[in-house]
Parts: sequence; structure tokens; C-alpha cells
Amino acid sequence: MIIVNELKLSKRLQTVAKYITKGAVVADIGSDHAYLPCFCVLNRLASAAIAGEITDGPFLSAKQQVEKLQLSPLISVRKGDGLEVIEKGEADVITIAGMGGSLIAHILKAGKDKLSGKERLVLQPNIHAHHIREWLYQEGYALINEEILEEDGKYYEVLVAEAGDRDAAYDGISFAAGMLVGPFLAKQKNAVFIKKWSQELKHTENIYQQIEAALPSAENQQKLLELSKRIEVLKEVLRR
Repeated sequence: MIIVNELKLSKRLQTVAKYITKGAVVADIGSDHAYLPCFCVLNRLASAAIAGEITDGPFLSAKQQVEKLQLSPLISVRKGDGLEVIEKGEADVITIAGMGGSLIAHILKAGKDKLSGKERLVLQPNIHAHHIREWLYQEGYALINEEILEEDGKYYEVLVAEAGDRDAAYDGISFAAGMLVGPFLAKQKNAVFIKKWSQELKHTENIYQQIEAALPSAENQQKLLELSKRIEVLKEVLRR
């Protein structure tokens, strides 16, 4: 049951919170004001939490928020780069939200020695989620769910992964399409998904036409080849 409190999470963070296993110890990397850890502990979604921040401003904001809500015994606010704020096996769920997909993938790669393989990863990239899917697949993590949502005119994806059968999520869809747009999302294909990728298809086709009209060069030919493959994948996904 959700307890009424002063913290109202954004729609994207509410979606992240949905995938935190009941009673887990949560490590929120790049926690900003520690809203997500505070919300999860206050609402008994998590038994305890770690809020990690690399820069002084957000770190101090997180500490102040935790102290204000008198949650210091349950939420440890730590300053450090990525996963260096946790010990291996310390967290049951690791959340990383509100960054680009390439940065989230970099954080996971750089902190790989802090991962036991037993934790759940709940990842919310603002853009380029395919970088995360590629890292998860390479490292033997299985996607177990995905969501796509629109908030304030922007699209967000939430990826949930655990160690397991990395190929299972991609059954029934081409691997290239699954990596680009998300295997669960491509199968569900809700209104937000169609809206986002229809816009992306149109944008990609416009870029293709601009490059095609430019002076020929080896570089442009390579770009046209890459864009052509992307267009083909998006058309395949949207007509399924």
C-alpha cells in the first residue's frame, strides 16, 4: 500500500519503483535528491537503500532530503563514481535512471566487479536504450520486462534485467529489431511505442534524403548504408 507523503515521483520514476522487489535493499546510482530511495523506503517497497552521487551538489541535496525525512538509519547517502559506492552483493536491486543509455552502459561496465549477478537491474535511459541492451546481452543478463512511457513530451524506456537466459526475450522477433526498439516493447507495440518510432522513422528518412542529395563520398555512402538498415528495421517493426 502506498503511504501518502510529500514525495510525488515523476511518472518515469514511479515506473522504475514498480520493479523493485518487495523488501529489497536498493542502490540508486545517480540519485540526485534521493527521491526514489526515500519514496521506496517510506512506502515499504524497500527495506533499506543506498543513494549514490558523484557531484557535491546532488550529494548534499540527497543527504538533506534523507535527514529531513528522518530516514538516515535506513538510507545511506554515499559520494562516489557509479557503482563504486556499493560493495559486491550489498544491493538486491540496482536502479540507474535519468541518463543517456551509453552513460548507463558505461557505469555498468566500469562497475562490473561490483555486480554479483544475483541483483535485479532496473534501468531508465532517456535516450539510446540499445546501448544498455547490448551490454546486458554481452554480460549474460536477461531482459525480463520493458516499459515505454511519455512524460512532458519526452519518451522514456524502463528496462528490467536479471541474470538468466539472455535469448528468451528475443524469441519471435529479429535480433536487430529487438536490440534497437526493445523485444518486449516491439511485441506489445502500444500507442506510445508506435508514436515514438513512427517519428524516428520519419526523422531517419529525412536524414537519408539529405545525405543522398549531398556530394557523393565514401563517408556518405557508409552513412546511407547504416541509415538504410535502420529504416528497414523500423519499417519491419511498425508493420508487424
